[in-house]
Amino acid sequence: MSNDHIDDSAAPLVEHLAELRNRLIWAAAAFIVAMILCFVVADPILRFLLRPIEDAMRALGNPNPVMQYTAPQEYFFTLVRISMVGGLAISFPVIGYQLWRFVAPGLYRSEKQAFLPFLIASPALFILGALFAHYVVTPLAMNFFLGFADAASLLSAVIPALVDTPADVPLAETAPALPAEGINIIFQGKVNETLDVSLKLIIAFGLCFQLPVLLTLMGKAGLVSSKGLAGMRKYAMVLILIVAALVTPPDVMSQMILFFAVYPLYEVSIFLIRRIEKKREAELRAQGLWEDEDEDETA
Repeated sequence: MSNDHIDDSAAPLVEHLAELRNRLIWAAAAFIVAMILCFVVADPILRFLLRPIEDAMRALGNPNPVMQYTAPQEYFFTLVRISMVGGLAISFPVIGYQLWRFVAPGLYRSEKQAFLPFLIASPALFILGALFAHYVVTPLAMNFFLGFADAASLLSAVIPALVDTPADVPLAETAPALPAEGINIIFQGKVNETLDVSLKLIIAFGLCFQLPVLLTLMGKAGLVSSKGLAGMRKYAMVLILIVAALVTPPDVMSQMILFFAVYPLYEVSIFLIRRIEKKREAELRAQGLWEDEDEDETA
């Protein structure tokens, strides 16, 4: 007799609802506690998230980078946002565990063994994507945007000077000075707007790195196959490019980085699903239940 059976849980509906309430209370309590802890250290977290733009400003010759806020409540609510995102990230293991304990009694033992690795892989891949966004993508995006504005301002001052300067005057003497007329355009970054860019990139890359988990789960459920995914490569490329254009800042560099980071995960998903299919085929062959497609066509 097979040991693959559902755990004994004949509790009536009221008991299931009571258990769900308790699980939700534990999850909410974990989130609130984690949020409070994050709020205590929200300022260091904010400075950590703003490090890419700080480094970019220093690289462009600003020895004392300054960020500003323009409303009395802006800085407080910025820290609250950081606390909410950080609290959700820290409490996710507890929330996932409570969800698992509620759902597990209704799963077969084989389904539990298959599902548990994904509960571990999902947060690990999200953290990997978030770190990739913070340490690779965000610095490149900040350097691109600030460097572009700096270069544009420099050209707008240099080109008129070159045009109006006689040919016998050395180029060193044409260095632009501050304009006597017009507006001097400089960067004065707002804390909440800069944080928006960093958080959007972190969340976007964290979610996109979930692709292997999602596709592999669909493969285990029989919803997709490795052959089908391999045949959809060109459509997957277009879809990933569209998603990259929607979730990243409007610059081609960030979009291409997201594409070249996510598309290999698509190929990894095909590899993982192919392994699952081979394992399933071996199990069915051992039970004498597997039928080759060639035999079905000749029958």
